[in-house]
Amino acid sequence: MPIRVRYFASLKDKVGRSEDELIYATPLSVRDAWRQLHPNLPLPEPLLAAVNMEYVDLDALVQDGDELGFFPPVTGG
Repeated sequence: MPIRVRYFASLKDKVGRSEDELIYATPLSVRDAWRQLHPNLPLPEPLLAAVNMEYVDLDALVQDGDELGFFPPVTGG
């Protein structure tokens, strides 16, 4: 089962789509998932990530069937 990857807010415009599917053979980190999907696009800084709707560190592992979300930090008053 692939990893469903979703992009939110300005990241949708940056990558040109709202989601991807990632099929992998070995466990990979959130950071590695970004690199596999966007080899020519540096990881934006700052960046928030969530696995199955829980915030995670960029070194957290994603597993088969997970949903991974990337989004920019939210600011406001």
